[in-house]
Amino acid sequence: MTHSFALHVPDAELEPEPLAPEQIVSGTPEVSGRVVWESADGRRIRGIWQITPGVVTDTEADELFVVLGGSATIEVADGPTLTVGPGDMAVLRAGDRTTWTVHETLRKVYAINL
Repeated sequence: MTHSFALHVPDAELEPEPLAPEQIVSGTPEVSGRVVWESADGRRIRGIWQITPGVVTDTEADELFVVLGGSATIEVADGPTLTVGPGDMAVLRAGDRTTWTVHETLRKVYAINL
């Protein structure tokens, strides 16, 4: 188990996380991230995620996130359209089918439960 820690998220180095080509709707978005903590059973994950401008689709996990920078509009199929920017918290439900329109490079911290 990892000890308690603190991390300055805006400067944290991230690793590329290539998108599947079928997820890209338009533009040339690039994703990067870093897992900072994971439970022993792999069912709880905490991390940092970033995406550059473009439009992508995804099927979500049970996630809570807070946006640190950038902005996006997240359309949830059969649900609401979320507009998020710095300081906003959002919750996505497992199985939500989403379309992310990223206006400015978005960086978020997240907690996922699988």
